[in-house]
Amino acid sequence: MTQQPVYATRENVQRAMDSKPTARSSAQIDRALQSASRDVEHLCHRRFYPEQGTRYFDWPESQYRPSWRLWLDDSELISLTSVSSGGVTIPLDDVLLEPNRSGPPYNRVEINIGTSVAWGGGSTHQRDITITGLWGYRNDETTAGTLTGAVSSTTATTVAVDGPAAAVLGVGSVIRVDSERMLVTGRTMAATGQTLGGSGLTAQQNNVALTVADGSGFAVDEVLLIESERVLIVDIAGSTLTVRRGWDGSVLAAHPAGTDIYASRSLAVARGALGTTAATHANGSSVVRWDPPGLVRDLVIAEAIGRLTSETSGYTRALRAGETGERNRDHSALTTLRQAVYDAVGRKARMRSV
Repeated sequence: MTQQPVYATRENVQRAMDSKPTARSSAQIDRALQSASRDVEHLCHRRFYPEQGTRYFDWPESQYRPSWRLWLDDSELISLTSVSSGGVTIPLDDVLLEPNRSGPPYNRVEINIGTSVAWGGGSTHQRDITITGLWGYRNDETTAGTLTGAVSSTTATTVAVDGPAAAVLGVGSVIRVDSERMLVTGRTMAATGQTLGGSGLTAQQNNVALTVADGSGFAVDEVLLIESERVLIVDIAGSTLTVRRGWDGSVLAAHPAGTDIYASRSLAVARGALGTTAATHANGSSVVRWDPPGLVRDLVIAEAIGRLTSETSGYTRALRAGETGERNRDHSALTTLRQAVYDAVGRKARMRSV
C-alpha cells in the first residue's frame, strides 16, 4: 500500500509532548499522525498535499451545465500541464482555471468562449476529458538545504542534506529535489564536517557553550550527536552554540576538543512519491519542503497527541474512590481548533464526489 503524506512530523509531536525518541514511540507517533491526517481531510473534505497525475472526466455530465464549464468536484487543481477532449489536445492558453481571484486550489476548468475550442468530440461521453496537472490544495514550499552527494541511482533510499536548513525537515516531511517528490521516512546522523572546539565539554549540565569553527553551519533547534550524547541547539552567537545537554534521554558525558560533530541530515526516503518519477540528482541540487497550512499542521499535532495519550491510558482511566463517573475534562481548546481549521480551509460546497 502506498504511504500517504502526513501534515506534521514525528519531531513536531515529540517536541510538543517533550518525549524522547524510541523505536516504539516513533512507531506509535507515525501511526497517530497517519490517522490524525486522514481525520483532518475528512473534516475539511479535501486533501492538502500536492500530487502529480492524470485524471479523466465524463462530458457532458449534465444537460443543465454550461457547455464550456467542467466542475472538478473532489479533484482540486493547483496547476495545469495538459488538457485534451475527445483525444484532441486543447492549448493551455484557451483554458481558464477558476476561481481566478482566490485559487489555487481551482475547483473548475473552463474553455475560453472567445476561442474556437470546445469540450467533447469523443466517440462517447465517458472519460472524454483528460487533464494532467498538479492536484491538491496549494504547493507552498520552503528551501531546506542542498544535497551533499549525488543521487546516482533511482532505487537509492537515502539522501544526505547539507546545511542548517536541514533542521526544518522531519520524519513525515514531503520534499522535492528537481521534479521528484520524496517522503521522509527516517533520519540518521551524518558528519557535519566540524569538530568540537575550545576546551571541549565537561560532564556538567551547566557546561552549555559548544565552540565550533563556523556557527552558520548549524541551526537553532537542531539536534547534534557528540560521541554518544545528543545536544539541542537553543541559541547561536558567532562560533558558539548554546545547547541543552543530555538531550533525548542520552547520557551526559565529557568530550575532548577535536571530537567529530554529527547532525540528523541523512534522510531515509520513499522515492518517486505523489505521482513523480524517481530520477538521479546531482550533488548540490536544491532540496525544498512542502508546507501544509499552519492551522492544519497544528490540528494534526493536537489530534495525534490526543490519540497517544488516550492509547497510553487504554482509552479510559481509573476512578477515584467515591466517583461514579469520569470527571469533566476541558475539550474546548481542541474543539475551537477544529472549528478554526474548518472555517479557514474546509470545503463548504462542490463536495459531491468527496
